[in-house]
Amino acid sequence: MKKLTINEQIFLIAIWHLKDEAYGIKIRERIIELTGSSMVFGTLYNTLDYLLKKRYVTSIKKDPEEDSQNRKRVYYTITKQGIEALQAARELQFNLWKNIPDFSLEEKKS
Repeated sequence: MKKLTINEQIFLIAIWHLKDEAYGIKIRERIIELTGSSMVFGTLYNTLDYLLKKRYVTSIKKDPEEDSQNRKRVYYTITKQGIEALQAARELQFNLWKNIPDFSLEEKKS
């Protein structure tokens, strides 16, 4: 399994948080909440397309009558592969940082 980029991790975590409400604008809002950084819609939809191609998410278009605001939306769901990739990323991050209790820019003194 390929390692997830930080950006992919952020997107998958946002989709996981949103559960049944994971569609474009909501995903973007959640990412802004998680990171404190803005995001252009081009980046949003390009990354979602990329995650679809990698099979980390699936998408479904819901008809307007299924949506309370009468708009057709594409909803995203994290797949088993996406969950496994996130778990592997979390484990990697944990292993990378577990022996560095207090990170500083100074070199470790012997």
